Amino acid sequence: MPDSEDVRRIALSLPESVEKEAWSMPTFRVAGKMYLTLPDDESSFAVRCPMHERSELIAAEPRKFWVPPHEAGSNWVRVRLAALDDMDELRDIVADSWRQAAPPRLTEAAGPASGAGA
Repeated sequence: MPDSEDVRRIALSLPESVEKEAWSMPTFRVAGKMYLTLPDDESSFAVRCPMHERSELIAAEPRKFWVPPHEAGSNWVRVRLAALDDMDELRDIVADSWRQAAPPRLTEAAGPASGAGA
């Protein structure tokens, strides 16, 4: 099962990713934009997710994806590490969030399905 150190390793392997503490938790950013957080006890992580996709994800896999009430109005979704199928799924989720925050010069260089270095 993937853990928070796997999340951290994959996030930091993506081009120009940096880790920065905010709200007393690790956050990961690219070009100054946050794309991932490791909240609370690190049993889950939060990633960017468009609202229309978020509802579909939660409906399809409620054990895996969820949103705490205080984040209901945001474009973020939480992912339970214990519910992930494997490391490939973790890489895909982290890379997708990175692509949503990264500037075009990085996403174009990384290609359509970047697990860049992960």
